[in-house]
This record gives sequence, C-alpha cells and structure tokens, in this order.
Amino acid sequence: MVGPYDDVKVPASNISEQIDYEAELAVVIGKGGKNISRGDAMQYVFGYTVVNDVTARDVQMRHQQWDMGKSFDTFCPMGPWLVTADELDGTKTRVRCWVNGELRQDGPTENLIFDIPTLIETVSRGITLYPGDIIATGTPAGVGLGMKPPRFLKAGDVVRIEIDGLGVIENKFS
Repeated sequence: MVGPYDDVKVPASNISEQIDYEAELAVVIGKGGKNISRGDAMQYVFGYTVVNDVTARDVQMRHQQWDMGKSFDTFCPMGPWLVTADELDGTKTRVRCWVNGELRQDGPTENLIFDIPTLIETVSRGITLYPGDIIATGTPAGVGLGMKPPRFLKAGDVVRIEIDGLGVIENKFS
C-alpha cells in the first residue's frame, strides 16, 4: 500500500507485462463483528476512502489467485483521507478514473455488482472483521483488460481516481 500521490513501481517485464488499474471505493470497518447480516451491515462501516486496486493481470491469471496479482510492493494506492459514514453515503456516490488525462471509468456506486451490505455480509461469514479492516468494493467498467485490444499501464503513465465526496488520488507508474 502507498499514499495517494506516491509512485507505483511497475514490476520488471519478466514478472508482469499486464499492469491494470481498478478505481474503487474502499469501505473502512469501524466495529468488529462476524456473520454480520446484510440488514445490520452498514452499522459496521466507519467510513470510506479512495483506492486503486492495482492488478498484475498476467500474474493473477497464471496463479489463479486474486491476491498474487494485487500484492506487489507499492500496489494499492489509497487516500487522501478517511470520510466518516455520517458525512458520506457510500452507496450513493460516483467513481471516476483517468489514465494520462483520458476518462476510462465513470460509474455510480449504486451500480456495483455487489452492494456494500452484501459485501460485508459475505466477507464476514466465518471471518471476523476488525476496526480498520478495508473492503474494496469492486470497480466500474473501463479497466484496461476490458478494452479491445487491452490497454495496460506502463512506466510513465499517470492514473487519477476521484470519488465524489472523498477526494482524489493520483499516482505515477514508474
């Protein structure tokens, strides 16, 4: 994990050649719990922040493990601050992403494949959530992998992500 304006290091080409961005709302848990019902889930949310769930797609596919492709040093830029749930309704905001000034992603959180209560219910089944835990909610359409042909990040690219009510992160890939 790195800060909202820090550089993201692109792995050597013999490790990955398919670095992708994923603009996402991050849900920060404020109260611990396990087996949380969908109906109670929002009571466990402390607040929200912005995250780029950077992914090495080729590593992810090669190992058939989400975490392998998302865990390189400096991946997962986050910030710029934490906005509490009483200040922002994370279920009703908008996520946007630009790569080198080109708008690539733009979608409301109402269109998430899994809404926030469902994510919390699912993640907490048999797993205890603790204050400070972070759940990335998924990304709108427009990631590099989904383009025809795919358009992956390279050294020198700049990714800017903005979520209404939360702020902006902007990271250079180096």
